[in-house]
Amino acid sequence: MKKYILYILLFFGSIANAMAQKDAAAKAILNGVSQKYRSYNTVKSDFTFTINDQQNNLQQTQDGTLTVQGKTNKYRLTLYSPGSTSTIEQEIISDSKSQWTYLKKDKEVQLSNVDNSDEGFNPAQLFTMYEKGYKYIFTNTTTVNGRVCQVIDLTPEDINKQFFKIRLTIDKLKKQIYSALIFDKNGGKFTYTLKTFTPNVPVNPNTFSYDAKAHPGVEVVDLRQ
Repeated sequence: MKKYILYILLFFGSIANAMAQKDAAAKAILNGVSQKYRSYNTVKSDFTFTINDQQNNLQQTQDGTLTVQGKTNKYRLTLYSPGSTSTIEQEIISDSKSQWTYLKKDKEVQLSNVDNSDEGFNPAQLFTMYEKGYKYIFTNTTTVNGRVCQVIDLTPEDINKQFFKIRLTIDKLKKQIYSALIFDKNGGKFTYTLKTFTPNVPVNPNTFSYDAKAHPGVEVVDLRQ
């Protein structure tokens, strides 16, 4: 399962880190997405994560929720157990300085410092980390579930990445990412579909910190140096 969690981090940490080359149409589209996102104080989004990994004979769908306060680099990413929209399997929480990774099955939470490097996982910067790392090209306009969408293909400049392409489908009217399809080098496909996108939702400050009292019996593993 750890491999698939990495693809979740990829999507929410790197998917907008895309505008490294010179496709003018793709650049204009991604700029529109980024500018709209920057105007919000908070964003909450429910998403579906689908795994189609033929090599490991695994097909699975999970739901998740992301709450982000982009201007302060705070976030809470919740992944639910397969078939559930309420039973938490894993959470990743950050107050911009510390990051807690809660693994319910293992009764463990890993505490680490936030990684502010280019390779770091920071969904709080979703739709804004687009300066480097990917080539991109606008491919076509299509209709998905009644909405007009623009499709952009991203390819990583780093050939050592586990994937070779990301296909973004962007709602043209709303200027929001609707879905992302990640192509693994081993033939796997991983799809994220954003079911909801709610800007400027009221958020309790405690949302972005780990509450040890609410998790009795959970071991805290301090990975900070």
